[in-house]
Amino acid sequence: MTACFEYPPAAKFWRVVPKTKVYDHARATTRLRQLFVDQVDQIVWRYKLAPETINLSATKAVSEIQVFGISLRTPELDEDILLAIDKAIAFPIIFELTNGGKRKSIAAYKRPSEADSVKWVVSEYFASDWELEDNPRKPLPTALNLGSLYDKLLSSLIPAYAGDMEPLDARVARIEAIRAKEREVERIKARLSREKQFNKKVAINAELRGALSELKNLGGGKAADA
Repeated sequence: MTACFEYPPAAKFWRVVPKTKVYDHARATTRLRQLFVDQVDQIVWRYKLAPETINLSATKAVSEIQVFGISLRTPELDEDILLAIDKAIAFPIIFELTNGGKRKSIAAYKRPSEADSVKWVVSEYFASDWELEDNPRKPLPTALNLGSLYDKLLSSLIPAYAGDMEPLDARVARIEAIRAKEREVERIKARLSREKQFNKKVAINAELRGALSELKNLGGGKAADA
């Protein structure tokens, strides 16, 4: 099923965002600038979902939602590029990537910092699968306010195993914990494959069983699909 939505014409913004603007706001390193050059063709600020454009009231955490389109030079995109844009724009963003006649949606859970209201906390990224660019889009979800709409837009990208009844922040935190534990499991497996001494293999195997048990307890039985 598509994770790309049909946004209302009144919310259309459609302005090209110069890469140099992102560089300036994100204080881009030489490496990041090169990633933009190698991987990004064009960035377009496509839609602005705000009280005046879609007739939904703002919430304290979500006053607007932006939709950015990024046409890619390659099918792969380093997430540092998305993070740089998220840091440059002080609103939640839904990204739509396009390449070779295909598209996908990707976004992080972005919220104001409790410690410093002018700063934003950005989670790991959640993405749909690639699909044909001319596939029909889904109707925009019904919502009571922009906070509720943002929850539903982001939830469309979150794996189904991640506790649909949990609040959004709890689901995101659990997936991040699952992904971190998955990475730990892979590191332990790599150590195990390199180890030659039997007694050390036994210890590493015990460590691996413990990590796998913790992953299962987190609900990560299907975490490979995250």
